[in-house]
Amino acid sequence: MMARIDVVLPVHNEAHVLEASVRRLHAYLADHVPQHCTVVIADNASTDGTLACARELAGRLPRMRVLRLEEKGRGRALRTAWLASDADVLSYMDVDLSTDLAAFPRLVAPIVEGRAGMAIGSRLMPGSRVRRQLRREVLSRGYNLTVRGLFGTAIADAQCGFKAISAGLARRLLPRVVDGGWFFDTELLLLAEHTGERILEVPVDWVEDTDSRVGHPRHRGRGPSRAAAGAPLVPRRRPRRGGRSRRLRARARGRVGPHGHVVSCPVR
Repeated sequence: MMARIDVVLPVHNEAHVLEASVRRLHAYLADHVPQHCTVVIADNASTDGTLACARELAGRLPRMRVLRLEEKGRGRALRTAWLASDADVLSYMDVDLSTDLAAFPRLVAPIVEGRAGMAIGSRLMPGSRVRRQLRREVLSRGYNLTVRGLFGTAIADAQCGFKAISAGLARRLLPRVVDGGWFFDTELLLLAEHTGERILEVPVDWVEDTDSRVGHPRHRGRGPSRAAAGAPLVPRRRPRRGGRSRRLRARARGRVGPHGHVVSCPVR
């Protein structure tokens, strides 16, 4: 039987971008993903026209669902959508589609094939290419360094809004996740790693959207900034040979880390 995949878009006040993003995603899935995919718009307490737009799209496009939550929180939206799903693979991405959709088949394939319990996009591993402002780069790297330092995790990028998980693993782990907001991703990943699950990191191309509602609360611009839009996609270099680099390479291959098995997907 062909696997069923849910692609959840958690949204809050995204009426200005929702239709274009959903139509682009819907077309990509139909053309490039052989599995049966359903797009789920999880509206967290939007006060603009997001819900009306979502319902109109669901009436026009096949394989679409809309959920409405009266409380904000990306984690709360994902938990609700994933636990209500009957799909085999559960995924999500940010509605701005900052992550290049070309990485999606590589994200879900290891879960469909039973080679991993989770797969996550990474902007911080060799093979990824990123375009964003320096401030966002520093914040992202600082956050991930803090997570690795505090929890000893082997995960390179805990906060990229591009993840997939098997339905069985989600049902086991989601009741244990406490945070309903921005930290949800990190908590879920740490739980999966702690319980010994195989997590696959996939390098992605990622372009900053300064209007994202899921990033830093001060980022409220409209569309890409001049700095982000004008900058080239910067490829992540492979680490040079040497002591610390050798440890990082070993960790990326899954040989280092107190729990779980974190494996880097081969560079494209």
